[in-house]
Amino acid sequence: MNQLQQYQSVNRETGVIDADPHKLIQMLYDGLLERLATARGFILRQEFEAKNVFINKSIEILEGLRSFLNHDQGGELAANLDNLYQYMELQLFEANANNDASRVDEVIKLIKVIKDGWDEIRTEVTKP
Repeated sequence: MNQLQQYQSVNRETGVIDADPHKLIQMLYDGLLERLATARGFILRQEFEAKNVFINKSIEILEGLRSFLNHDQGGELAANLDNLYQYMELQLFEANANNDASRVDEVIKLIKVIKDGWDEIRTEVTKP
């Protein structure tokens, strides 16, 4: 691991330790978008082993996001997000199986919409 990678790792770990639950979800969305963009690039370059790794990491993050849903408090919204995350996982399975960058693009668009809403909530949460 080079010095830049070590710094990034420490920076990420510090960010996680200092983050509140809302910020942790933001970090998951950011990490997911980063991995999806990387997977998309590997598909376009026909680097299929690396694509597989990053699509699987993306699916793991989606599973993590699903596990954080509170169906008791979240009601219909939590159920809808759960269904949407499941749909995205299926799209990524298909993207992986068929080397289909358009399915990754679809998931990126969906995550960006959710993340924008989540970021907007953040401004409300952090207002003095």
